[in-house]
Amino acid sequence: MTPGSMQPYALTLDKFIDHAAKWHGGTEVVTGGDDGSSRIDYASLRDRANRLSGAFAALGLTAGDNLATLAWNSQAHMECWYGAMGIGIVCHTLNPRLAPAHLAAMIHQAGNRLLAVSPSLAPLVEELLERCPTIEHVVLFDEAGTQASLPQSDRVRIWRLDELLDAHGAAMPWGGFDENAPAGLCFTSGTTGSPKGVTYTHRSNYLHTMHSLAADVIGIGVHDVVLVAVPMFHANGWGFAFAGPAAGAKLVLPGRHQDGASLARLIADEGVTVAAGVATVWLGLVDHLDHTGATLPSLQRVLLGGSSVPQALMDRLEERLGVIVQTSWGMTELSPVGTVTPATQPTRLSSKSGRPPLGVDLRLTDEAGVPLADQRGGEGRLWVRGASAVERYFGQNEPATDADGWFDTGDLARIDADGNLSITGRAKDLIKSGGEWINPGEIEAIVGALPDVALVAVVGRAHPKWGERPVLIVEERQGAALSDETLLDALRGRIASWWMPETIVRVAAMPLALTGKIDKMRLRAEHG
Repeated sequence: MTPGSMQPYALTLDKFIDHAAKWHGGTEVVTGGDDGSSRIDYASLRDRANRLSGAFAALGLTAGDNLATLAWNSQAHMECWYGAMGIGIVCHTLNPRLAPAHLAAMIHQAGNRLLAVSPSLAPLVEELLERCPTIEHVVLFDEAGTQASLPQSDRVRIWRLDELLDAHGAAMPWGGFDENAPAGLCFTSGTTGSPKGVTYTHRSNYLHTMHSLAADVIGIGVHDVVLVAVPMFHANGWGFAFAGPAAGAKLVLPGRHQDGASLARLIADEGVTVAAGVATVWLGLVDHLDHTGATLPSLQRVLLGGSSVPQALMDRLEERLGVIVQTSWGMTELSPVGTVTPATQPTRLSSKSGRPPLGVDLRLTDEAGVPLADQRGGEGRLWVRGASAVERYFGQNEPATDADGWFDTGDLARIDADGNLSITGRAKDLIKSGGEWINPGEIEAIVGALPDVALVAVVGRAHPKWGERPVLIVEERQGAALSDETLLDALRGRIASWWMPETIVRVAAMPLALTGKIDKMRLRAEHG
């Protein structure tokens, strides 16, 4: 007897926008802008994205090439994602908050030939082009209310998006490649040395979308209006560019403005029901509402991620907005969802980060990597594995996992009796500020090169808005007297502006641990 079989159906990301265009074609994607909002429906967005695929092919890009985007959350950015991914081009998202040197290193490593850019970021492009010989084309997005002159270059062809579509836009068949083909590339910003690239496949993003849509995870539905305040360049945009079309939900993309007034206007005007972003975004929103006395009755849920959230802020969000607050934990290497608190969990308990969805597994070990005998209650080093977890970093030969497929997150954590995860610390010294990582080592290397500096350390100090901010601690050479301005001048232009220390402390003698290394634990206790 011949057994039956099921239809082959590759899990490729073009399926999401095709589904949205066919079954939710009139549902809108709205982009905030300087002069108001622009809008398009899923059917029209799908058509533009598909013609953009033809344009990319006309410029010589083929499946497996890496296309870079340097852009805010917008309709054009979303079109670029689907236009690239639909024909197997890899969409490499760049964080415009990084220093040009960091961006150039990532572009060089990825070998990007085309760079797609939001118009407000055009001035940055000219500086990057001088450092990035692989780039052959720049596409400047058209975004509502944002005008920019084209960057100047004798070597690179510069296009406006609509000009490119008029010249080369053509319908193309989507899919037809293996579901394990790469779809996206996101670097970890070089916060642990050289930048590490995480390659998302079509299959991994498809499965990540499916488990994110579960009721006790992100759980958006066809009747939701979702404000995506998490940047599309930050950890895969938390997958909302896929989950929105998959669910048929209306998406609201804020563009470059994420201040409280702009977000409040979008939420009110568009009837937003679910909003997602890092804690500092919502702090600005409630500050604005307190100042104006406005209310946002449509808003039902707020999802927080990026860093630990003070309970006081969660209480304030719940009381001022009347919403359910969901906290989460994740990382770029997890696509990024690792755990989420259910919408039914009381906010008072959401100092925890929730449970993992189907498709994500957690394990606690001791420092030697030996699993804890009791996985509930004790503190250990957190490891993960799953369908959307990294196996190998971009360009590296060795796996990022152990022999059993577990990835070491570098975090310390506890798991309670109900399976809720709590992050208790980090094994490394990275500082998380506003949901983004700061690498103390890079700051220390620059300041430590000054001739009048004997020893230098950077530690994080708790901050009510940003989560943490860096503190620069300096032991001067005998007889030296460095001004704050001299120390900060050494850093300007060499690190991102938001990495700049806000506090400088001088010590007569740097405390040292028994190994002879600087005792950062003591420094955190005294100055953190």
